[in-house]
Amino acid sequence: MSSPSQLTMLGHDGQLASNFLLEVDGVQIGIFTSVSGLQVTVQTEDLVEGGQNGFARKLPGRMEWPNIVLSRGLIQSDNLFDWFSKTSGEGFAAAGNKLERCTGAITALGADGSRLRAWNLSGCFPVRWKGPDFNVSSSDVLAEELEIAHEGFRSSTQAS
Repeated sequence: MSSPSQLTMLGHDGQLASNFLLEVDGVQIGIFTSVSGLQVTVQTEDLVEGGQNGFARKLPGRMEWPNIVLSRGLIQSDNLFDWFSKTSGEGFAAAGNKLERCTGAITALGADGSRLRAWNLSGCFPVRWKGPDFNVSSSDVLAEELEIAHEGFRSSTQAS
């Protein structure tokens, strides 16, 4: 059971997550400004019992983990494309068409750079990258999106 001090909401002093760090097998892929898809759904199965007509018992079934989408402005690091090339195309073929699944972590960072909470991904690999839309009449920041497939995650509080 958690103590009341452990139940304190992160950011209770007004601090909010300002960025999200993505690391894969200990390598920093980059800092992102938005993350979506951190969720899990447990499918249920109905168990209908003879003589019980008022309800059907619900049993937990398979867990479903949707892909995670991260977005950010363009950066100069090649770590993202290095990881992408290992799991697709020629990198995938060079590995004998065997996918090397990685461990990853998405960490919420406070405005002061402190690590607030992490979601540790298992069996992850990139499945989609979207580059910026170019338009000289637009003042939008050049941005990119990364989509990651994974086999689940565990969440943990980080020491600041």
